[in-house]
Amino acid sequence: MIRRMQEQDRALFLKLTDEFYHSDATLHPIPMEYHENAFNEMMRSDVYLEGYILEHEGQSAGYALVSRTYSHEAGGPAVWLEELYVLPEYRSCGLGREFFAYLEENLPAARYRLEVEEDNERAISLYRRLDYEVLPYVQMIKDC
Repeated sequence: MIRRMQEQDRALFLKLTDEFYHSDATLHPIPMEYHENAFNEMMRSDVYLEGYILEHEGQSAGYALVSRTYSHEAGGPAVWLEELYVLPEYRSCGLGREFFAYLEENLPAARYRLEVEEDNERAISLYRRLDYEVLPYVQMIKDC
């Protein structure tokens, strides 16, 4: 089951995002303040960020964050999968595939986009099975 994040999910979200950012799926941990800011933003509005809880047999099994934008290049709305984290004990239960189906059914877009660490072979394998392609872009950022 996939459901929108609610205020009562605060502690769960903070725990899961901290685990995610201390895993091999990310480049480095981020301050707890960033997790709190993200949760507060999701509770304030869904304009920038939406959060979802993934459940398996009634248990919290992970979370996902998505944001939306418009892609001129794609010719319409774009959905960014910001984060998808499934607890280790729930991996290979089909939750990732289920979330992508939910995403496409509930957030229609011209393009779905995500980032993945090159050595996260398991995630890359799933994304390829779901027809995601590697973009030959160099991505650049400026943090302020």
